[in-house]
Amino acid sequence: MIATSKLKGIIAEKGYSQRKLAKILGMSEKTFYVKMKKGVFDSDEINQMILILEIKDPVNIFFASEGA
Repeated sequence: MIATSKLKGIIAEKGYSQRKLAKILGMSEKTFYVKMKKGVFDSDEINQMILILEIKDPVNIFFASEGA
């Protein structure tokens, strides 16, 4: 389960909007928002976000326990 609150914070911190990140990832805004709500992205999308957002510790975001 993805720690969506942490991911949202990093997206904002890096100067992106969810809309802009969705476009970069090649998906519609609606698809991106649904994936954020469910906390589920595929491995290619996760890898792209790690690179785009320069995430230093992806385990704490993308492989968080459900309570995170």
